[in-house]
Amino acid sequence: QVQLVESGGGLVQPGGSLRLSCAASGSILSINAMGWYRQAPGKERELVAVIRSVGSTNYADSVKGRFTISRDNAKNTVYLQMNSLKPEDTAVYYCNCNVYTPSGRNTYWGQGTQVTVSS
Repeated sequence: QVQLVESGGGLVQPGGSLRLSCAASGSILSINAMGWYRQAPGKERELVAVIRSVGSTNYADSVKGRFTISRDNAKNTVYLQMNSLKPEDTAVYYCNCNVYTPSGRNTYWGQGTQVTVSS
């Protein structure tokens, strides 16, 4: 019904940058909140950043000042610009969207993209 396709992960050195993208497609009427979560090995999945339809944002304390979330509503796409990356940012990053479809409102997850920060 709704698919989320992520891209942009990879291997980067400490201090480097990456930009993640997540494009939603399918029977979409509108999208409310769009966000990014991450899960490191042996740890629980945690919220990294969220952006609402009105443009307000929230960030995890650990990424404030380094990561920026944005969205392009015309493309149903959310981005995560990650700067000054640290080894502790290494994780699988998941896109999450709250979507209104003809059948109602549901939350969808992307398949995940690996981000590895290492020298």
